[in-house]
Amino acid sequence: MQLFSGPVDDAATDLAVATALVRRASRGEVTDAIRICRPAEPVLVFGRRDTRHPGFRAAVQAGCDSGFQPLIRAVGGRPVAYTSEAVVVDHVRHDLRATADHQRRFGTFGDQYAGVLRDLGVDARVGEVPGEYCPGAQSINARGAVKLVGTAQRVVQHAWLFSTLTVVGDDDRIRSLLTEVYAHLELPLDPTTVGSLTTERPDLTAAAVEQHFHAAFAAGTTPSALDRPTLELAATYAPDHRV
Repeated sequence: MQLFSGPVDDAATDLAVATALVRRASRGEVTDAIRICRPAEPVLVFGRRDTRHPGFRAAVQAGCDSGFQPLIRAVGGRPVAYTSEAVVVDHVRHDLRATADHQRRFGTFGDQYAGVLRDLGVDARVGEVPGEYCPGAQSINARGAVKLVGTAQRVVQHAWLFSTLTVVGDDDRIRSLLTEVYAHLELPLDPTTVGSLTTERPDLTAAAVEQHFHAAFAAGTTPSALDRPTLELAATYAPDHRV
């Protein structure tokens, strides 16, 4: 397994790294890799269909006004926001059965992440909280009340990407922004469902959670910087993520 850590300074290129890794895995250039990192800056990430809503430009402006860089993701879903007080984990694998095991991966990873957070003393459960942002059946919540982790998956020929975003802190900033963004896009949102790990365990830090994920998902593997082929390919995809 290859373990990559650390963000890329340009937020759009950073978001494109996952696409670059899964494309390289499709070609067999990457066999099994995981990337664990904290974002370099606050970002507001939209789904492709959000861009077609009449309120999209107002939602983008709301993000800019709050100090969040607006971006567009490659995978599906609705708007999410996060800061450096979050941990992103991308699992990538070359797999001839990538399409066949799509649903199984959602269940397997959902249970695994909930268990990893329970090891931190959080009452973590798998399942969508009614009214949550970017809703998903395999979201990870705390106490059945607040969303902590969003999950997404992308499958290409002979490879898959499973990505998670764990909000560690700054949930007040995120809640305020998402309330405004979802209103502009006429999407349902219960602001009380926006949570973070530090609301559950105030002594946790993003750095500690990042290290915990290293131990849980890549024990004994030394992290390295992203290689040049991945960064060069990510740079070609970056324009697709810019607003």
